[in-house]
Amino acid sequence: MAQVEATTERVVAADPDKVFDTLADYSGTRAKLLPEQFSEYEVREGGDGEGTLVHWKLQATSKRVRDCLLEVTEPTDGELVEKDRNSSMVTVWRVTPAGEGSSRVVITTTWTGAGGIGGFFERTFAPKGLGRIYDAILANLATEVEK
Repeated sequence: MAQVEATTERVVAADPDKVFDTLADYSGTRAKLLPEQFSEYEVREGGDGEGTLVHWKLQATSKRVRDCLLEVTEPTDGELVEKDRNSSMVTVWRVTPAGEGSSRVVITTTWTGAGGIGGFFERTFAPKGLGRIYDAILANLATEVEK
């Protein structure tokens, strides 16, 4: 079984603190950023960054639905880490300055993939599919923070 990784990034025209605070607002803004592939969104504990426990279902393909229960930590400034209690999936959101009044947002998700031929297809296609979903989230984020 191999590690699978999907990474997407975007520069948004907003201050890094504003961008980070928007991403960390699980009880408010975060749900508005999620595209149609997400359902059953629910904050179960906390709601603002570190200490949040959030649930959603992610329909990555027409046949694949992942039930996610994510613990949120903030190990360093500008970084949110979402660890799924139901799988090996970990998503890291990094917000860094990208020039005056702009931020670079990088999303990286890793998980332990399947073995065999199924694992080959997962490693080949899952990062691209997840990348499209993250592009939609980042576009929604830009719309939200660039107001």
